[in-house]
Amino acid sequence: MAIRTKRKNAHSARYTEITKTLEKDAIYTVDEAIAQVKKNATAKFPETVELALRLGIDPRKSDQNVRGITTLPHGTGKVKKVAVLAKGDLAKEAEAAGADVVGDEDLIKRVQEGWKDFDVMIASDDMAPQIGKIGRFLGPKTPNKRNGTVTSAIAAAVKEIKSAARVEYRADKAGVVHVPLGKVTFTDDQIRENFIAALDAVIKAKPASSKGRYLQTVSLSSTMGPGLRLDPTAASKVSGH
Repeated sequence: MAIRTKRKNAHSARYTEITKTLEKDAIYTVDEAIAQVKKNATAKFPETVELALRLGIDPRKSDQNVRGITTLPHGTGKVKKVAVLAKGDLAKEAEAAGADVVGDEDLIKRVQEGWKDFDVMIASDDMAPQIGKIGRFLGPKTPNKRNGTVTSAIAAAVKEIKSAARVEYRADKAGVVHVPLGKVTFTDDQIRENFIAALDAVIKAKPASSKGRYLQTVSLSSTMGPGLRLDPTAASKVSGH
């Protein structure tokens, strides 16, 4: 005789109670979703509001790889520790902009010795040839042109990254893009403006080879809360498309 085991609930009791208060298959406007997400965020820490977009792309095709960087007007509410590989006047600019650690050969040596106590490393253009010395130690933290961490605009890059205003987005294997929009402690207007900036960036990144409906689904959620569905067409209009 087969032994039946009780299926474990994948969600917490708090999450389950929240879903009971929501209308099944409801479609929200942007403003309604923001207000409801904040209302649902009852965890003991300031949850992050997240935008999730399922795109009409084939992620297996290289010409439909949706990824990029955008700047949120109000940041994400996180503070990142930034290291800068620069010398001379650019090193001084980095320090004035609030970089946590600034150096050139001395910083390279620290990294080679195993130091990685930072979230993001930025390198000035003239230091780019030196990055190869520490690439294998940094892994995904290695500065590169593509994501704007190798640049001559050091001060601007430091300020954007320190405030987490600059966010990177990328479609996963299922064609879904996740973008943090700030904390539930933000005002509704701040989250709305971040939503517009993020959605605008992803829409503009639509591959030329993508056919049919690009925005399949749009939803907002908090870290510990359920996703709320928005109408993709209405959401696009809000972002100016």
